[in-house]
Amino acid sequence: MNHPQESAAPALRRLLDLLASGAATEDFADVLADARRRGAPAAVLAEIDDATWQALRVHRTLRQHRRRETELTALFDTAGDLAASRELDTVLQAIVRRARMLLGTDTAYLTLPDEAAGDTYMRVTDGSVSVLFQTLRLSLGDGLGGLVAQTARPYATPDYRTDERFHHTGTIDAGVLDEGLVAIIGVPLLLGGQVIGVLFAADRSPRAFSPDEVALLCTLAAHAAIALDTAKSLADTRAALAELNAANELVRAHSAAVQRAEQAHDRLTDLVLRGAEVPDVAAAVAALLDGEIAVLDAEGEPLAGRSAPAAELAGAVAASRAEGRSVRHGELWVCAVLAGHDALGTMVLRGRPGLDDADRRLFERASVVTALLLLLRRSVAETENRVRGELLTDLLTAPGRDPAGLTARGRRLGVDLARPHLVLVAEPADPAGDDRGRLAGAARRYLFGSRGVSAEHAEAVVLLVPDADDPEETARQAAERLARLAGFPVTVGAGRPSAGPSALAASYAEGLRCVRALRVLGRAGEGASARALGFLGVLLGDGHDVDGFVGAALGPLLVYDARRGTELVRTLRAYFDCGGSLTRAKDELHVHVNTVVQRLDRVEALLGPDWNHPERSLELQLALRLQLLADG
Repeated sequence: MNHPQESAAPALRRLLDLLASGAATEDFADVLADARRRGAPAAVLAEIDDATWQALRVHRTLRQHRRRETELTALFDTAGDLAASRELDTVLQAIVRRARMLLGTDTAYLTLPDEAAGDTYMRVTDGSVSVLFQTLRLSLGDGLGGLVAQTARPYATPDYRTDERFHHTGTIDAGVLDEGLVAIIGVPLLLGGQVIGVLFAADRSPRAFSPDEVALLCTLAAHAAIALDTAKSLADTRAALAELNAANELVRAHSAAVQRAEQAHDRLTDLVLRGAEVPDVAAAVAALLDGEIAVLDAEGEPLAGRSAPAAELAGAVAASRAEGRSVRHGELWVCAVLAGHDALGTMVLRGRPGLDDADRRLFERASVVTALLLLLRRSVAETENRVRGELLTDLLTAPGRDPAGLTARGRRLGVDLARPHLVLVAEPADPAGDDRGRLAGAARRYLFGSRGVSAEHAEAVVLLVPDADDPEETARQAAERLARLAGFPVTVGAGRPSAGPSALAASYAEGLRCVRALRVLGRAGEGASARALGFLGVLLGDGHDVDGFVGAALGPLLVYDARRGTELVRTLRAYFDCGGSLTRAKDELHVHVNTVVQRLDRVEALLGPDWNHPERSLELQLALRLQLLADG
């Protein structure tokens, strides 16, 4: 028989080979069994048994080391995922999958709280086959996860179905049953001592979880918490960067708007200081805003640009005055031009329906500059009008005292009395009211921008208007516009256009008598001239222009008779002398009655259908009588 040590050597080498190859535990027991079958001595068997036991210890240690190496590798991979800042869902999915692999469970999953819904939900699952379980939502505090979240400690159960340590609900139990889970372990995701989620691993058969497995799952849960915190920090950073970029854009836009506003303000101020007029400012604003600017006065008359219907803009102008800002009106922008509560006009912008805040403020600033310009012009005009008004008062009071001196004085003030002017006499339609002061202000605004002069004289307001060829139309328009400006009806009488102090004073007297005649005739609040009053004009006028009156009344008949050799004027005189009797008129004219009728038809065609109305017939009879007297 061989020496025991020599007989045990092959078995020992075999045990070493098994250790080196990582064989299963059962393979180590086969070495001792083979020795027994060969009939090895007891001492050899004892040595092999001892060596086998030592080999199993080494095998177990190696297996633990390999397992620890696998766990460490998984943890390092997870740390690498976190360091690489991969997408949150991808990192969480990898953590859950590694938890399932390292613990050797059937499933693993992770739940997170839903602050909006007030519960928790399945964020990531691995190994799950139940849709009901994958979409499960858990009320706060329910189930094993609720216990983990409340205590911030790991909990494991070998059999979830019979464990009474936590609150069971029908919803959770139905999901767990549908997935077939039995053994479950849950560990908290902790961040600053606060539970922000729960990581689970679960088997479909009963099992106990070792402390090493709990510790490993807690480490993976810590990584998941870091991933969630990193994702939140990145989201907060991105949001902060987005807000910062938006703020930078706003700052840049505001800076550009401020710079543009400063440039616009400097340009408009320079225009005002250089004595520019309203059209110059409107053109500059139009160029700045890339649109079309119109400026209307308080009555809606255009001062610059295209006119706009005042009635259509009335609502927008009222809204702009009330808000103190520009307002949109269809495709237009409208801004009231104000001096305090005094409306000086309106600024209208066309071609820019989409006006941003910066351009809107620029438009409103332009209205302020326009108001300043209008105030300056009004102040200058009122000062000039006051000085010229003194000249007008002296002219009307004593025109014959020093005509040459008055003419020279007027020339120095920019009023050429040697040129024809129309004298308008205006007074409130209601003489009992104390409205002359308001009427005087309306007269100044009426003459604003022209070389006209106005002054309060006696009980009326007198206006000296240059370059007015039609006294009747000028008086009518003046009555309408002065009424709008003053806010009450105004009666206006016009004398004849005259030149020189004496003639202008006489024209004033004629205009004054015309105003009184309008009042007597019940036409207060209207405008007219002495000539337009017909025979009353002849009676009221200082010049007694008989020829002019006769020509105005009978002119068409006189021309017709002269050209055709007819007797329309003689027939009309006979008709009136016979009291409108055709029979007596035909005897007076020694013609057939049909001839009289035909001639009167021609008169109607030339003079109009109202020739036989009382007022018109009175004028025609007076003209016929004056013509007869003049020919005699």
